[in-house]
Amino acid sequence: MTTRLEPLREAHWPVLNTFTLPLDQEKYTTLPIDLDSPLLDGIHPIVIVAEEPVGFFLLHDTERVASYTEADDALLLSMFSINHSAQGNGHAKAALHQLPNYVRAHFPHKHEVVLSVNLKNEAAFSLYQTVGFIDTKRRIDGPIGPQRIMSLAV
Repeated sequence: MTTRLEPLREAHWPVLNTFTLPLDQEKYTTLPIDLDSPLLDGIHPIVIVAEEPVGFFLLHDTERVASYTEADDALLLSMFSINHSAQGNGHAKAALHQLPNYVRAHFPHKHEVVLSVNLKNEAAFSLYQTVGFIDTKRRIDGPIGPQRIMSLAV
């Protein structure tokens, strides 16, 4: 089964609205159904699709990026999640491996993706390291504790 990244379309919402996460994951991210609407300019919702939507994340090209990196050519990745029923099938890893090509195709002026991951969220940290994100050693305060800033060259 091929996993691909697509910009959010209206047709994705019936499945996205059914996404759930276990409580131990839900505290670290936000479900698509809880998104602010409308999104601010510069925030790009991306859907991870197998046969149907299985995951979701946002790419930010806004002033918020400056809180994570001094680079002018960076995007911020947030809200990354895989629907609970689709977890364990490699979709997260496949999507993150496709991220550099997606960024090059849709944001050719961007050469870095940054994100923050809670220090207690070892599963996410390990996943991001596996696909090439590097711990920048920077830390920021997050809503539920310290966050590690990670970076991926694109």
